[in-house]
Amino acid sequence: MLNHQRRFFLLCLVCGVLGCSSKGNIISPVVVEAPVRVSPAVPENVKGVWLTTLSGLDWPTPASSDEPSDERRIALQKQALIDKLDNLVSLGVNTIFFQVKPDGTALYRSALLPWSDVLTGVVGKDPGYDPLAFMLSEGHKRGLRIHAWLNPYRVTSNTQQKTVTALRRTLSASPSSVYALHPEWIRTASDRFVLDPGIPEVRQWITNVVVELINNYAVDGIHFDDYFYYETPASRLQDDATYRQYGQGFALKGDWRRNNTLLLIEQVSMAIKAVKPQVEFGISPSGVWRNAENDARGSDTRGGAAYDISYADTRLWVERGLIDYIIPQIYWPFSREIVRYDTLVKWWADVVKPTKTRLYIGIALYKVGVPSQKEPDWAQDGGVPELRRQLALNEALPEVKGSVLFREGFLHQPQTGPAVDYLKTHWGK
Repeated sequence: MLNHQRRFFLLCLVCGVLGCSSKGNIISPVVVEAPVRVSPAVPENVKGVWLTTLSGLDWPTPASSDEPSDERRIALQKQALIDKLDNLVSLGVNTIFFQVKPDGTALYRSALLPWSDVLTGVVGKDPGYDPLAFMLSEGHKRGLRIHAWLNPYRVTSNTQQKTVTALRRTLSASPSSVYALHPEWIRTASDRFVLDPGIPEVRQWITNVVVELINNYAVDGIHFDDYFYYETPASRLQDDATYRQYGQGFALKGDWRRNNTLLLIEQVSMAIKAVKPQVEFGISPSGVWRNAENDARGSDTRGGAAYDISYADTRLWVERGLIDYIIPQIYWPFSREIVRYDTLVKWWADVVKPTKTRLYIGIALYKVGVPSQKEPDWAQDGGVPELRRQLALNEALPEVKGSVLFREGFLHQPQTGPAVDYLKTHWGK
């Protein structure tokens, strides 16, 4: 049970979220075209897939976005989504993680985010229909659970001048891009524009986005991917000034960064449970929390650790019950000694065992059928034996409640044909 102080915080948080947009104005109600449907129950064994919209990787196709006829564009995009849903149902998939906020734009009607350019080629242009509403209507009709997948901090996927110009142009529209509204929140990292996670107003803005979404759409879950602090050695997130301003009490900048990520997860989790407790909240972090050589509680691995690279203490989130499910991305085969699939799955199973957090495992469909010197098992017999081993282990461990494939587009590639045929017989039976 929440104590009185936490209840008071929740009340203040929700009132604040519901009251104002990032411009300080009252958020107008969003008219959603999909009828409210009863969501399918959480399946005993999740058979999931990520459906990516960033750069139209899985949907919509660039060709449809460039279609000069709005009527034909809408028809093409809707039909493509219907075809995907029908195919997923035939494979036995029961849960879709649909990317509705790939960056600082949205694939749903929002008072906080402009429309995504993947729909029409133009940031902020109304596509003439509501993709998330359409997905929910068609998905629920087919018995699929739909989780709205958001990237919390990414604003763009590049820093090109044409991108900057397009975002600045939204300042005269409503809603405007966060890039144009709050340049003081923007940093460059990994050669893209991102929000600075150390700024409290940024975390509140992200919470506002989530609450607006669950208030207006009958999504079954809110899903974050693993891009928290995402940087490369050549393109670091320059947050020294933010650390000086907000990092009192933290001797190490890494600890301060991890606390910022924790604060976001806590705030979003509490807001969801206060507004719509039936909506699940889950995250798909890197498969390695920490390596045992750095922390005795870590896994017997030697891979890139979320704790040290993304500044995400994913194990702590599970232990505190901040998330309903976790999907570690275990994108390696059984034979990859430094990050063995079975080693990591069993480690995560032990982590969730004393908690209420459900464990699903993220599987690298994108590697299946692709020759690799370091990971040859992915190409052996079309990758079917490796995929079979991974699913068999997941299904044998009672703590593992499902498997999720990355990503939907790879179900249609020639190299994954044998694996897809296997899925039809295994999942679709």
